[in-house]
Amino acid sequence: MNTTLRTLEQYPPFDKIIIHSLEMSLYQVSVVIEGEEHYITQDDGHLISTHNIVDMRRVCHNLEARQVVLRQQSAYDEMVGSPIREGENTLEIPLGDFKAVI
Repeated sequence: MNTTLRTLEQYPPFDKIIIHSLEMSLYQVSVVIEGEEHYITQDDGHLISTHNIVDMRRVCHNLEARQVVLRQQSAYDEMVGSPIREGENTLEIPLGDFKAVI
């Protein structure tokens, strides 16, 4: 599900803000509300994306959450010839408070 940044700024604190690391220097963001993940869009419906984490934190500085994480899907197992996992190979790194960067 997608929701605009303007709409989300009016919500109480979220369970989690997730900054997704997609490629080298490309990030998108989502929030978890009552167990459901919502990608954040601009008013025109395009997903918000930035080229670094600091810029993403600045874009979303009005959002509050109990937890802020960086999420990355790793291709490491495939790259070193390990067997393919049945589950996801997802890494989440806690980033701390959004307000600390502003």
